[in-house]
Amino acid sequence: MGFNEEIKRRRTFAIVSHPDAGKTTLTEKLLLFGGAIHVAGAVKSNKIKKTATSDFMEIERQRGISVATSVMGFEYEGYKINILDTPGHQDFAEDTFRTLTAVDSVIVVVDAAKGVEAQTEKLMQVCRMRKTPVIVFVNKIDREGKDPFDLLDEIEEQLKIKVRPLSWPVGMGKRLKAVYNIFEKKLYYFAGDDKTKAEKPKEFKDLNDPQLDATLKADAAKLREDLELVEGVYPEFNLNEYLSAETAPVFFGSALYNFGVRELLESFIRIAPFPRPSAAVERVVDPFEEKFTGFVFKIHANMDPNHRNRIAFVKVCSGKFKRNTNFRHIRLERDLKFSNPTAFMADKQSIVEEAYPGDIVGLHDSGNFKIGDTLTEGELINYKGLPSFSPEMFRYIENADPMKSKQLAKGVDQLMDEGVAQLFTLTMNGRKIIGCVGQLQFEVIEYRLLHEYNAKCRYEPAQLYKACWVRPNDKAEWEDFQKRKYKSLAKDKHGRDVYLAESSYDLEMAQMKFKNLEFFFTSEF
Repeated sequence: MGFNEEIKRRRTFAIVSHPDAGKTTLTEKLLLFGGAIHVAGAVKSNKIKKTATSDFMEIERQRGISVATSVMGFEYEGYKINILDTPGHQDFAEDTFRTLTAVDSVIVVVDAAKGVEAQTEKLMQVCRMRKTPVIVFVNKIDREGKDPFDLLDEIEEQLKIKVRPLSWPVGMGKRLKAVYNIFEKKLYYFAGDDKTKAEKPKEFKDLNDPQLDATLKADAAKLREDLELVEGVYPEFNLNEYLSAETAPVFFGSALYNFGVRELLESFIRIAPFPRPSAAVERVVDPFEEKFTGFVFKIHANMDPNHRNRIAFVKVCSGKFKRNTNFRHIRLERDLKFSNPTAFMADKQSIVEEAYPGDIVGLHDSGNFKIGDTLTEGELINYKGLPSFSPEMFRYIENADPMKSKQLAKGVDQLMDEGVAQLFTLTMNGRKIIGCVGQLQFEVIEYRLLHEYNAKCRYEPAQLYKACWVRPNDKAEWEDFQKRKYKSLAKDKHGRDVYLAESSYDLEMAQMKFKNLEFFFTSEF
């Protein structure tokens, strides 16, 4: 297969949602169809004693939530599918935001009973900013939920995107009989409740078939009526509008019962985009260019606790990545060669000889990488769009076991490289402060330090309002600022100046008084 054909058969996407909408369960069922796994795991289920493939960290298995993005690749009907399952919990939103820079499209999972929730709206803002094509999967139609038309109105209003249903449920909850695939003009019956197997649906291509009335009885008339309304209210599906992120196709199903998932996957591979051009600071890079470029969007330490390894996740943007080939690390200004690049199946890895645009490659990292680093075949290119956001929760981190200070230092250093949280070192006394987006991150850091690095930490409260990066443009004013605010100044992990404001009033006054200083609320400036 030629280089161009390899790129065109790739589909790299993220699955995003509010916590508990069924995102990880949907990922499992997609893997099941791809033959990547043979028994789908459950995130929370007493009936299946297998945890979700994408939730490979111990803390994820215990809590039944995803706390880190996991990458899974598989083949399906001639297509190479790369799924990135992201954390739904808002405390890990930053990991999800960074992941969205590495995908070409997104599937948004919405709970049929709860509708659009707060975290989904936030994630959709990022998709809108990046003009990422979105498909909506309305999940859990096996439970009583909102009316499908009400759900569509809610999605349009709250996610601020036009919608077009491409499948339609016949009944909901206990009355669920079938889903009609508008895209393929086929009817799929809801049969069986074995959550571990993929059901083979029965088909009806003609809605006017008398057999349909005999089977669905009163629901047949309701289905025809609903579809007439759908065709009347919503414009025909337009592929270009979907690709330009103006319209979101909507599918209905139940990931738990493996219902409507195959239809989603088969429609997805036909309409979703293959790898798209990537914006760098210097220029826009086309995936079909011959020379390799890629960037690190995630770093994960201790994927295998036995080997204490660090993996840098690299998104291939153009050209072909080859094993044992020298590539230029732009920030370090030196060439690196990778003998064991890996492809992923959550925590399971296999060595790859080559990778194409759209693929995610894992590179073993001994401390060379940080998030946002670019690799090329020599050209000076810096990919953008991987910011760290200003944290709003702060704790002093202290060593709880003096015998393990080296382990703690190494653990904190590596977890900060992953982007789990941010570390600020006070200029005044060298005390270290961890800044997080949410409370749960502090628990994850403490848990991982203990179980992965054998280091104990304790937290002390730090009464701070916000961290912001400062760029001085006037030497005298900067010196004055340093004298007045010496207790509130710190350095981040990369040695940049940070002002830790104690209140919104302090921050406003500082911005008003020191007009030649620039204050930034993301690290990308």
